[in-house]
Amino acid sequence: MFSLLCLTCLSVTAQTVRDWEQAMQSVMPVSDEEAAEWEDVYEQLCNLEEDPIDLNRATHEDLEALPFLSAAQVEGIMEYLDSYGPMKTFNELRMITALDPPQIELLPYFVTLGIDDEPGFPDINRITRDGHHEVMGHLQVPFYRRKGDDNGYLGYPLRHWLRYQFSYGNYVKAGLVGSQDAGEPFFANNNSTGYDFYSYYFQVRHFRRVDNAVIGRYRLQTGMGLVLNNSFSLGKTAMLQSLGRTATVLRPHSSRSQSNYMQGAAVLLNTGHGTSLLLFGSYHPLDATLNADGTAATIVKDGYHRTPTEMNKKNNTHAAATGAHFGYRHGALHAGLTAAYTHLDRSLKPKEALYRQHYARGNDFFNLGVDYGYSSYRLTVNGETATDRHGALATINSFSLRLSGELTLSALQRFYSYRYTSLYANAFREGSQVQNESGIYVGATWQPSSRLRLQAYTDYAYFAWPRYQISQSSEAWDNLLAATYSHRGWTITARYRLHLKQRDNTDDKTQLLSRREHRGRLSVNRQWNRVFSTTTQADIAATAMPAATTLWSDYSTDMGYAVSQQAAWQHGPFRLNLGMAYFRTDSYDSRLYVYEQGPLYSFSFPALAGHGIRYAAMARLNLGRRLALTAKVSVADYFDRAVIGSGLQQIDGSSQTDLYLQLRYKF
Repeated sequence: MFSLLCLTCLSVTAQTVRDWEQAMQSVMPVSDEEAAEWEDVYEQLCNLEEDPIDLNRATHEDLEALPFLSAAQVEGIMEYLDSYGPMKTFNELRMITALDPPQIELLPYFVTLGIDDEPGFPDINRITRDGHHEVMGHLQVPFYRRKGDDNGYLGYPLRHWLRYQFSYGNYVKAGLVGSQDAGEPFFANNNSTGYDFYSYYFQVRHFRRVDNAVIGRYRLQTGMGLVLNNSFSLGKTAMLQSLGRTATVLRPHSSRSQSNYMQGAAVLLNTGHGTSLLLFGSYHPLDATLNADGTAATIVKDGYHRTPTEMNKKNNTHAAATGAHFGYRHGALHAGLTAAYTHLDRSLKPKEALYRQHYARGNDFFNLGVDYGYSSYRLTVNGETATDRHGALATINSFSLRLSGELTLSALQRFYSYRYTSLYANAFREGSQVQNESGIYVGATWQPSSRLRLQAYTDYAYFAWPRYQISQSSEAWDNLLAATYSHRGWTITARYRLHLKQRDNTDDKTQLLSRREHRGRLSVNRQWNRVFSTTTQADIAATAMPAATTLWSDYSTDMGYAVSQQAAWQHGPFRLNLGMAYFRTDSYDSRLYVYEQGPLYSFSFPALAGHGIRYAAMARLNLGRRLALTAKVSVADYFDRAVIGSGLQQIDGSSQTDLYLQLRYKF
C-alpha cells in the first residue's frame, strides 16, 4: 500500500496536505503525562476548525480559546485591529510583531476574516435561514472479546457516540451529544433513555451587552485556575508558548467527557468602561465511591458504568455551585476577582490515610481569588492568589521577557498550601492536584533564525506533606531540551527529558529513593510535494530506581524504544493516512506514547508497552460539501504474551484489532 501510494502521488496534483495537528505538535508537542489533558484541547480545536472565530470581531475571550497564543500575542492582535481596523487578508498577520511564524501558520485553521457583512447580532430569520446543521455518528467495533463481554459487563462490546450541532457563525450554537463506552448498557438497566451520557447546550454570543451566554452543560475558567477551571490546563511544554497567561473562558461542554463540567446557566456581560462580569449557577451530578455511612469517599471521574458496582456510583452525588468573576482591563493591564461556592448533597469524607489527611472534606466549599497581569510585546506578568474557607493560601505568578525577536525567557512560581482545597481548581503543577506543592519553573525559547527554534525548561517542585507512596516531605525535578529545524519541506525535531521523582524505599519506608526517568525523541517530517507527507520518528525511554539510598547503590533500569513511520496522502476529496510503530520495552514503566491520526474529534495517543508492532490505516472521503465518510483500522500485535490486559479487560489472544467508522452530514 505504501509503494502504491508513492507511485500514485507522483502523477497527481491537488491541495497541499497541511494538517493543523502536525503543526500543533511542532509548536506545543504533547508530552506523555499531558495526553489526557490534550483530549479536551483537541476537541476544542476541532470545534473551532468547524466554526472558526471571526478575527475582525474577536474579543480577548475569543482569542484566549486558542491555546497556542500567549498573552502578548493576544494583546498584539487586539492592538493591531484597534489601530488599523479589520484585516483584509491573512498576510496582515505578518505585520504583528508579537506573532511568530508557527502561530501565523496555525491561525488560519481556526479564524476567518469577516464572515458576516452586517454589523450587530443577526435577526432570528437570518439565523434559521443561514444556520448550519451537522450530524455526526461514530462507531468503534472490536474484533476481539474481553473477559467482561462474556461475564461481567452490563452491555455489549461496541463503543459509539452521536452528535448534533446547529451553529450560525460565532453568534449562536446549540447541540446534543450522546456517548456510550464499550460494556455499558444501551436502553437497558439504569440507561433507560439510551446513551450512558448526554450533553446538551445552547450558546449565544455578542448579543448587545452579552458577550457570551450558555444554557445547559458548560465549562469555565477564570484567572490561572486556582479557584475555577474545569476547561483545560496545559503542562510544562505548552508553558513555553502560552507563558502562563490568565484567561476568562466560557464554552459549551460539547465533548464526550463525563466529568469536569457544570450544568445550568452562565453569562459573561460587557459592563462597559473595560469591565466585565461573569455569573454562573450549576447543579450537576457526580459519581462517587461511598463509605459505609453513606458519605462520599472519592469523587470518580472516569465515567465508566459497565458493571453493577460502577453503575451504583453513577450520579449518586450532586453538587450545587454558584459564583462570579469581575474583570477589569485597561490597555495592557488587567485584573479580576473570582468567588465560587459549592454545596455537596453528600458529605465528602476521604478514607483515613496520612497522605489524604488534608484532602477536601465536608459539604460546603468556598474560594476567593484575585488575578492580575500586564501584557506587552516585551514583558508579560500574570498571576493569581486565592484562599479557601479555612484561610489556606494558594498563589501562582508567571513572568516572561522578550529580550529580542529571537529570545524569550519565562519563569513561573507557585505555592499551594497543603491545606488549600478547591473542587474546581486546575492550574500549572507537578502533582495530581492544586494542593501541597511549591516550586519554580524557568524556561527559554531561542529562535536564532527562521529555520531553527531551541527550547528548554527546568522545573523544581517541593511537597511539604506526604503524598501517595511517599511518607514524608519530598521533591521532584523536571528538565527538557528541544530543538526544531525547518527548511524546504523538512521539519526535524529532537527532544530530551530528564524527570526525577522521589519514592519510599520498599523495605521499611523510612528513606526516599530518587527515581530517574529519561525520555528522548527524534522526529523527521517531510512534505514531499503538494499531496504527500511522511513522518519518521524514534523514541527511547529509560527509568532507573536505586536499590538503596547509598551513594554508590546499583540502579534497576527499565529500557524501552519505539520506531514509527506515518504517511499522509490527499487528492481532491480523498485522504489516506498510514502508520506503523515497532516497540520494545522492559515493563510498563518504560512505556512510550506515539501520536496516531484519528477520525474527527477522536484523539489517539496509545501507550506502547511490551514487545510488538502497531499499525493503522485511515481513509477519509468527502462527498461534496455535505457528506464525509471516515474509516480506520488499527491493529496491535504482541510478541511477548498470549493474553492482553487483566481482569474484565483481559483479551485471550496476542492481537487487538479495532475498526472505527464515522459519518458526518452537514446541511
